[in-house]
Amino acid sequence: MSRAVVVFSGGQDSTTCLVQALDLYDEVHAITFDYGQRHKREIEVAKALAAKLNVTSHKVLDVTMFNELAVSALTKEDISVSHELMENGLPNTFVPGRNILFLTLAGVYAYQVEADIVITGVCETDFSGYPDCRDEFVKLMQETLCKGLDRKIVISTPLMWLNKAETWGLADKYQSVELIRNETLTCYNGVIGDGCGDCPSCLLRKRGLEEYLNSKGSTSK
Repeated sequence: MSRAVVVFSGGQDSTTCLVQALDLYDEVHAITFDYGQRHKREIEVAKALAAKLNVTSHKVLDVTMFNELAVSALTKEDISVSHELMENGLPNTFVPGRNILFLTLAGVYAYQVEADIVITGVCETDFSGYPDCRDEFVKLMQETLCKGLDRKIVISTPLMWLNKAETWGLADKYQSVELIRNETLTCYNGVIGDGCGDCPSCLLRKRGLEEYLNSKGSTSK
C-alpha cells in the first residue's frame, strides 16, 4: 500500500499537491502547522478542504513557539506586507526556518504513519525569493531526513519546475480549478478565493490564472 504525507496549508499550491496525491496514493495524510501565523483562518480552510477531499487523516500540529523566533510579516501583525525587498534581498514575508521545521516534522510524521513520501508545494520557478523553496534545499533536507531517521524518505515537489500558469493547468488536469480558485487561501491579507488582489501572493496567483486561461482559450480555437 502506498502512503504519502502532504504538507498542507490550504493554499493554492498545497491543495493542488493534495488533489494530485489523492489520485496517486492509496493513503494520503495531510499535516497543517499552527505556527502563530498572521492569518489563522488558513488553518480552518485547511480543515474544511481536508474533510471535503476525504484524506486518510489530517493532523494540525501546534508549533506556535516558532512564532517567537520567526520575525516576518506573516508572523507579526505589526509588520505590514511589503512589495519591496528587505536589505538582505528577501521579501519581508519570508519566514526564516519555516520549511526546515515543516519538512522535519512532516518527515517524523511520515515515519509514524509508515509513509515513504513527503509532498510539499514549494516551487523554484515562480517563487517569491524564499531560499527554502529551492530544489537544492529540498535535496539536502531529504538527505538529512534519511540519515536522521535511518529510513528512506522521499521529499516530492510536484510544482518545483512549474510556473503559476502550469500549476493551474495541473489543477485542471484533476478537475479542481474551481475548488482551488474559490476555496483555498493564498492571500497574505487572509482573503479566501481570489484574495485581496494587491498583495504579492495574489498578484502572482492572478497572473498565473489569466495566463493559463488565455493559453487554454488559444488552444481550444
